[in-house]
Amino acid sequence: MENVYKYHYTDELETAAVNGVDLTIHPGEFVAIMGPSGSGKSTLLNLIGMIDNVSKGQYWFEGQEVAQLSQKAKAGLRKGNIGFIFQSFNLIDELTAAENIELPLIYLKVPARERRRRVEEALVNLEMLHRKDHYPQQLSGGQQQRIAIARAIVTEPSLILADEPTGNLDSENSAIVMDKLRYFHEQGSTIVMVTHSEKDAGHAQRIVELFDGKTLISEAEYLAKAKR
Repeated sequence: MENVYKYHYTDELETAAVNGVDLTIHPGEFVAIMGPSGSGKSTLLNLIGMIDNVSKGQYWFEGQEVAQLSQKAKAGLRKGNIGFIFQSFNLIDELTAAENIELPLIYLKVPARERRRRVEEALVNLEMLHRKDHYPQQLSGGQQQRIAIARAIVTEPSLILADEPTGNLDSENSAIVMDKLRYFHEQGSTIVMVTHSEKDAGHAQRIVELFDGKTLISEAEYLAKAKR
């Protein structure tokens, strides 16, 4: 991202939720985004995930400038390339755990046999195979988040975006979720995580701090420090 802005408008006010951010995420990095409430963390994550539109600035994703793409083009680019993990899990109540995980593969038109293989592999990785036929309301919060992680990684995305992934969990389940994210990072996944938790941020290789929509350390300063 270069000089990226995101404006929110009311009848009388223009607010820059993201205010001239420069940010580079390298393949294989685990980056935590931190800052006080209202600092623009989730907005920045939504811009990275192409859920929201950049108001001004440039954004390249895997070498392609995407800031000015249509919503349809962005949706096509997200599919299979970006996996999302949300604080509130966002599972579909009418689908079983396995069916929730399978859904993005259906959108990608993956053949049924391959879908079954990938779903089972994801369930095994998250230690949830024994819960595959349970519905979300039959699962604890920690179990629901593990299913949500399985759904995020089943398409083998190049980037995983996690928005407060332990925000609704107790300490035991938080530790399990962070262990799983660290495992997928060790397997080569690029992860960008918004968090209020310094403990969770400690799993990341780098912390990006936001305040009033701006990074507290510039990209140039970060790169200079990294060289030292």
